[in-house]
Amino acid sequence: MYVLPAIDIREGKAVRLVQGDFSQKTIVNEDPLAQIKEFKQAGIQMVHVVDLDGALLGETTNALLIKQMKEKTNVKIEVGGGIRTLQQIDAYAAIGIDRIIIGSTALTDPTLVKEAVSKYGDKIAVGIDAKNEKVAVRGWLDVSETDYLQLAKEMAAIGVKTIIYTDISKDGTLTGPTYEHYKQLAKAVPEMNIIASGGVASKKDLFDLAKLNLYGAIVGKAFYNGAITLIDMLEVENNAD
Repeated sequence: MYVLPAIDIREGKAVRLVQGDFSQKTIVNEDPLAQIKEFKQAGIQMVHVVDLDGALLGETTNALLIKQMKEKTNVKIEVGGGIRTLQQIDAYAAIGIDRIIIGSTALTDPTLVKEAVSKYGDKIAVGIDAKNEKVAVRGWLDVSETDYLQLAKEMAAIGVKTIIYTDISKDGTLTGPTYEHYKQLAKAVPEMNIIASGGVASKKDLFDLAKLNLYGAIVGKAFYNGAITLIDMLEVENNAD
């Protein structure tokens, strides 16, 4: 199982939020470029990057910074946040981003997902973020009536190969992942690669997620507060299949 440390970018800085609340922002590194260099030096294979400004505005606000992060390190990067047009996807692909995550738009504009998958194949992933099992959109500010499993099945039918699933109630809380949701996803869409996001608080959580045969897990706050080290991440990655 891959373990992906997260860099969430807000106003040019690496930050952490709690349950997607922009008022509960903590700056974890003034320089996201320095942060990704640290990950590269440790031997991390892929980093999960979120443009939080973009998620709010529907624009790739921090694209230039993310381009620099890719160019300066050549670490594999998956990017989400504000990606709502094929032109934005083209721009990220052109700078070498390894996986491009479509979030809210997967629900509101599935045609875009079809076009993107047709053009870029496995490079396209879909981020499904849920509150009380219902898909949230627009930077988690609005909640739809669509069940997370329903959207996952629809994306599988389109040909999407990778889902990043977040239970918003767990994000940034260090209270452990919602394992039952991942079990349900693995059952509903067994052909998809599922990446867990939200609630990871310990190395044990990572090993427990690996037991569910997930493709990957994202670590955010637990790294920045010292609960999970880069060595822990690599240990899980190297010993959990």
